[in-house]
Amino acid sequence: MSSVAAKTSPMKALTDVGQSIWLDNLRRSLLDSGELQGLINQGLRGLTSNPAILEKALSGSTDYDAQLKELQSLKDLDAKGLYEKLTIKDIQKAADLFADVYKSTNGSDGFVSLEVAPYLANDTDGTLAEARRLWQEVNRPNLMVKVPGTDSGLKAIKQLISEGININVTLLFARAQYERVLEAYISGLEARLKAGKPIDKVASVASFFVSRIDSSVDSYIEKKVADAKVGDKDKEALNKLTGTIAVANAKMAYQHFKTVTESARWKDLLAKGAQAQRVLWASTSTKNPKFKDTRYIEELIGKATVNTVPPATLDAFIDHGTVAVTLEDGLKEARANLDNLAKLGISLDQVTSELLTDGIALFAEAFDRLLANVEKKRMGLLGNLLDRQTVKLPPDLQKEVDTTLKDWQDKGKVRRLYGKDSTLWTNKDESKWLGWLDITQEQQAHLHQLIALQKEIKTRAYKHAVLLGMGGSSLGPEVLRLVLGSAAGYPQLLVLDSTDPEQIATLERKINFKDTVFIVSSKSGSTLEPNIFKQYFFHKATEALGAEEAGKRFIAVTDPGSHMEEVAKRDGFGHIFHGLPSIGGRYSVLSNFGMVPAAVLGLDLGKFLDRVDLMVHSCASSVPATANPGVVLGAVLGVAANHGKDKVTFITSSTLRSVGSWLEQLLAESTGKLGKGIVPVDLEPLKGASVYGSDRVFVHLKLESDVDRFNEEYVQSLVAADHPVVVITVPEVYDLGQEFYRWEIATATAGAIIGINAFDQPDVEASKIVTRQLTDEYEKNGSLPKETPFLEDKESGLSIFPSQRTLKKLEAEKPKSVKEALRSFLLDTGSGDYLAFLAYLEMNESHEKTLTEIRGLALEKRKVATCLGFGPRFLHSTGQAYKGGPNKGVFLQITSGNQKDLAVPGQKYSFSTVKLAQARGDFEVLSQRDRRALRIHIGDNADAGLKALSKMITEALG
Repeated sequence: MSSVAAKTSPMKALTDVGQSIWLDNLRRSLLDSGELQGLINQGLRGLTSNPAILEKALSGSTDYDAQLKELQSLKDLDAKGLYEKLTIKDIQKAADLFADVYKSTNGSDGFVSLEVAPYLANDTDGTLAEARRLWQEVNRPNLMVKVPGTDSGLKAIKQLISEGININVTLLFARAQYERVLEAYISGLEARLKAGKPIDKVASVASFFVSRIDSSVDSYIEKKVADAKVGDKDKEALNKLTGTIAVANAKMAYQHFKTVTESARWKDLLAKGAQAQRVLWASTSTKNPKFKDTRYIEELIGKATVNTVPPATLDAFIDHGTVAVTLEDGLKEARANLDNLAKLGISLDQVTSELLTDGIALFAEAFDRLLANVEKKRMGLLGNLLDRQTVKLPPDLQKEVDTTLKDWQDKGKVRRLYGKDSTLWTNKDESKWLGWLDITQEQQAHLHQLIALQKEIKTRAYKHAVLLGMGGSSLGPEVLRLVLGSAAGYPQLLVLDSTDPEQIATLERKINFKDTVFIVSSKSGSTLEPNIFKQYFFHKATEALGAEEAGKRFIAVTDPGSHMEEVAKRDGFGHIFHGLPSIGGRYSVLSNFGMVPAAVLGLDLGKFLDRVDLMVHSCASSVPATANPGVVLGAVLGVAANHGKDKVTFITSSTLRSVGSWLEQLLAESTGKLGKGIVPVDLEPLKGASVYGSDRVFVHLKLESDVDRFNEEYVQSLVAADHPVVVITVPEVYDLGQEFYRWEIATATAGAIIGINAFDQPDVEASKIVTRQLTDEYEKNGSLPKETPFLEDKESGLSIFPSQRTLKKLEAEKPKSVKEALRSFLLDTGSGDYLAFLAYLEMNESHEKTLTEIRGLALEKRKVATCLGFGPRFLHSTGQAYKGGPNKGVFLQITSGNQKDLAVPGQKYSFSTVKLAQARGDFEVLSQRDRRALRIHIGDNADAGLKALSKMITEALG
């Protein structure tokens, strides 16, 4: 724009005839260099901007780097928050530079425009909220907030004008829509007057787009002229209309402006100080080189108008433009051209409707590019503070993922997710279960309550804390316990999520009730296991400490009004912390269900939540889908599952070994339903890339400080074998919370792509119902219903019970021994299947080691994915996918009696009875779902029985 300095008379000449020239450009260097001030001195009267301009400035210069660095050093913000900080500073400085123009024109000129997010074009309430916020934050009287002139925008415009907020109505193409905009402005002024407020300082422009109309109409004309069916006479008439319609359309809009401003209604407002809503000509650069580069200025000069021009057009106008009032010239010809266009079969209404739709999309795309650029710079500044993610996919899968991400971007699906739009999933009750999206803000606002608990725990010098819970209430805290551990002076956390009496007894032997605090964690308060855990340990604590003191040692984490809250109040619990009803159990780790145990562990909660916020901001609705780590991961998982790659296999470094158990529940319970979903595979032995089928996606989750050479080399071999691989690097243990949030976003995204409700668990409830029926039967009759094994092995003591589907197969084959039946069952696995070992045994190192060895053998021999779950723990986790997901599972359920049992206070049934009822209930539902399943009972001595089973499987697969 260097050419502007020498010649200034055209700009001042425009002012003299009643038109203001504004510049459509804003960037930091324009402000800091003094160039904008120079233009103002030469007659420039205002300024507009748009996302595309700032995006170019960000990507093509270092203008904003210093401010970005300063902002990030103070507090991490998401991409939109950073963008607003950057642009508001520019807007404020520009508004200050135009302040003298604003004052000298008594508030009728000297405006600077800032737009609401383009995504809000069809959102009245969102537009109102953002416009009000921007007006307050910029805090300059010569700001104009840009609002699209859509139907939704019109409602907002009237309200905002009535509130005294200056509005630049943008994206106007059709005259009918412009007429409605002018009506909204006048109605807004009238509403303000009615409220007893002044209207003399309220200003507005209606941005009527010009050159884009010619570009679109002319393309239609070209197509018509090229059509052999169109006659020569019509072709000649069409050619004459080339490049004439935009100006004609604008002139007719101005005639409406004149008619309205000459009406008695307007003159009444004028007498009370009203300013006319000037027509602003936008999109005024000449696109067609056949026409003069200043035509959309020169042919639209008239009183009470504005023309906003890009730098190149302003340069051209100052260099060789001419000034004469032309806006009302040739009106008869303009009307004729518009009439002829319609007669020749081109609908201007259709053209302007398409332009509005395209205009909204183009602005949104530009805004997306801008935010992606901001996010890129933000991530660069964060460096190692943010968990890193890389994705390596086969070309065909990468193409599908790219297509899906583009769809999410084009259709605003990330914003819909954060807007809690149920139609993104199945349009049922999904909107009620998205409270986890902003849980970190909620936790930070009430952090003092957790810190107070933390201080009390340390003061009381407890040695142990025992968490009693299931599923989402226990898996997250267990990961916190194993990854971050206890701070000095705080208790060791033990987690109980099994009804196996031997496991309960093992835990009990580790504690002394005099220096132990208990956390009873149950969202609904009606889940069987936490209730009977509480009954057992409260009874024991009462025996050891007395009822009053026992109550003080218990903390409840539960939803408001739950049965557990009633129990906690009745029994005098020391604390009751509430969960949010809008957060389901598996998404609850960052709520009190995870943060209360974290407080008891003595973790630095402020640091932990601040680190989580880095990922929250990286996954925010303002971050484009392609740059959003949670959405990208979700797209990979969802698209892969839809293409048969539905076994997500975790490879973790040593410190993060436990994270897979939390991920198992999140993925399986969220996606495994309606015959669809993801099957998570955790802690499977690594046997070499050649044993895997084409149904895998591998996720390598590693802590940066862990020595992980074997896994890294193994993962490289998987990439070389063309398996999909995602690598996530966690800088340090306090960054673990970033993964909680990333994976929650990813799971919600994958659920939408798969086409299921990611927040219900219908098949988990089915198992609970059957279990309840069995325990009720025991309470009534003193025993569970009798059952007869299909086959027994007298030597080993093993006996088998097949599901309905497996029974039909075995009856046809007539195996003579348990081993033969087991072999038949295990060989009933094929490509795309998975083999799950469901062990209702004490979860201890010995049992896990034996079962892992069996998994490795099955993987090598059958080349199918293998899973391992300890019951009843897995019922609240992977159990949903096993029953409701794809019917690709082969389930070997392992049950045992117990050499020692424990009574449940107040009940006839014991813990061993409950465990067996849960196993039988689980198996019954697997059978009902037509699953390939076999229950093998290994006797009362689990160690000996498991050893015998291992030997038999080895021989069966040999």
